This record gives sequence, C-alpha cells and structure tokens, in this order.
Amino acid sequence: MPREAKETSTIEQKREEALFLLTPYPSLLLAVSGGPDSIALMTLCAQWRLRDAHDIAVATVDHGLRQESRAEARQVGRWAKAQGFKHHLLTWEGAKPKTRIQERARDARYALLVDCARRIGAQAIVAAHHAEDQAETILFRLTRGSGVAGLAGMAPIARCGDVALTRPLLGFRKGELEDICARAGQTFFRDPSNADESYARVRLRKLAPLLAAQGLDVDALLRLGTRAARADAALTHCAHETFERALISSDTRCVELDGGALIESPLDILQRALVEAMSRLSPEPALRLDRLERACARLAAALVARAPLRITLADILIEAREGRLRLRPAPPRRS
Repeated sequence: MPREAKETSTIEQKREEALFLLTPYPSLLLAVSGGPDSIALMTLCAQWRLRDAHDIAVATVDHGLRQESRAEARQVGRWAKAQGFKHHLLTWEGAKPKTRIQERARDARYALLVDCARRIGAQAIVAAHHAEDQAETILFRLTRGSGVAGLAGMAPIARCGDVALTRPLLGFRKGELEDICARAGQTFFRDPSNADESYARVRLRKLAPLLAAQGLDVDALLRLGTRAARADAALTHCAHETFERALISSDTRCVELDGGALIESPLDILQRALVEAMSRLSPEPALRLDRLERACARLAAALVARAPLRITLADILIEAREGRLRLRPAPPRRS
C-alpha cells in the first residue's frame, strides 16, 4: 500500500475508534471555537461513518473579549454549513470580569453550551480536548497540589449539568489534528490569548521544553493521568462499598451512617464515602478538597472518641453523636 494511502487508512481507523464514544447519543452539539482542534473535530464528524445516524449541530461561543471574535464566529458558521451542519452562534452577554477571566469565560462558555444543548434536544456536548490539553491539565493540577481525582485529568465522558460532556479526541496529538485540517483543505484561526503569559496555563506551556528535558514530557504526564484514573476508580469503588455498609437510612432530608463502619477505613475512603452521602442531599455539592480533608479529620477523631461534633460543609450540616453520623441540609443562615 502506498505511504499516503496507508496514512489515510490509519487516520480513518483512528477517527472511527475515537468517535465510537459518541454512538450512544442520537443528537450531538459540537463545541467549535474556530481553532485547529475544534475545526478538526468538526471535519472528523463530517467524515464519520455513522454521521447519518446522528443529528449533529455546531455551536460557537463569542465571548466578546476580542474585536475580531464576532467575525470569526460567523466564519465558523459558514464553515459548519459548508460541511452540512446547522450552526448556533452563542454570545456571552454583559460586562466582563477583570480577574480570573479564563476561568469565568470557561464557566460562561459551558453554561451557554448546556443551554443550547437543552434547547435543541442534544444529549451530549462534544469538546475537542486532545492529548496535550490533557497533559497540560494534569501538570496544572499537579502544581496546585491536586488529589488523585484531579491528577486523573479530564474524563472522556463527564457531566455538564444534565447533559453529557464528551471528549473523543484525547488520544490525538495537536499535530495530528492540524494535519487533518490540512488534508481537508480546511483553514482555522489562531487565538492570540494562547500566547499571553499573563495566564498561568500559558506560562506552564513555556516551561514544557525544560520539564521534558527532565523527563516530565507529555507521555509521562499522560501515564501519570492514566495511573491516577485507575487509582481514583479503585478508591471510588471501595468508598461506595464502605458507604453501603455504613448506611442506616437515607432520604432527601437526612442521611444517617454508622460511624463504626466508617472509621474502619482509611481517611481517603471516609472522605469519598462522606461525599457520596452529601450527594444524596445535594447533587453537586460545592466542595474544596482542603476543606473536605479538614472536616473528615475532625469527624474521624470525633467518631473514634465517640465525642459529639457539629460542622457545616457545602451547606450541609454534619453531626457526629453516639457513634453515628447524620447529614441534613443546613438551616438558612441568620442575617
């Protein structure tokens, strides 16, 4: 087989394997910014063998942070329509924050995408995160002292509100995605903010050659993420078993646990079992790892000593008393 034909066959096989992740969702919303990664995602979906079995639309978010962003978003719409996709242009309205701009822009972007997905009946949002994005996320979390779950990186399938968030391109390198655009004759935009060193991720990117020289390259970070994901899954499994053993009663107003069954387990298992209990009362409790760790250390000490303790964590009241743990929604704070 000629080299070019062999390369084409390899790309087609990799495309089908990657997009297999999307098969359970009849209706999909592709998040396409106009950069090479998301344009490659759109191109791969246009060439997908199962394309006709899915209702696929494209959405572009105009954050309004650059003068040219509106024109670029409209151009993405033209590219999407040329590939046979319906396009939705979403706008981040209102005054823009002065601090934590990337974080808040990301939150706004996902909120707009979820709203669009609900409106058009899409079961999944499809993002174009790739292998280097994954490695960068793991490195960023490593510098922040993240736990095992954070070091696992981005999951191929996650939840974004009540919509699935899928990342089928985590096995692709950025260079491969740019090659896909080139082969299709598809142009794209470069976001100048990717070179702005006022952002932490950009500064970390600049350190990549130095870190790689010391052995911490993309492959090493991806291995770390894979191993952390396995460890995270094992801890989650053990924590669920611990929670089930400890569970006395559960409804929407109160979860009661046997403290004796909890303190037999290591602190990491206790933390995860506590989060599972909290999730029975609040589907997405806003938890910071450091606060969770401190709360669990105090709870463990109280349970061992059979001493009373009353703390509030993520708007949930947790009481240790007579060897039992009770969790209830915290009462409203007094003004």
